[in-house]
Amino acid sequence: MDVRIGVTHTPREIEVELDDADGDKLVKDVEAALSKGSNMLWVTDRKGRRVGIPAEKVAYIEIGSPSEERRVGFGVHS
Repeated sequence: MDVRIGVTHTPREIEVELDDADGDKLVKDVEAALSKGSNMLWVTDRKGRRVGIPAEKVAYIEIGSPSEERRVGFGVHS
């Protein structure tokens, strides 16, 4: 599962690839971390590395699946 985290005042997103985690559980974990005034939001990636983001800087979180098709570039439609 791919997760993109937008951080305020930063032009790039943080992209983390998680094990086949349950998206609903991840949402609940994120909401819990942000609502209880936690200083950091911690996410563990597929390789076991931990990524910490200051909770107050989280702008948005996008949860997707690695099987979703990603399109890059330009296309011409007739």
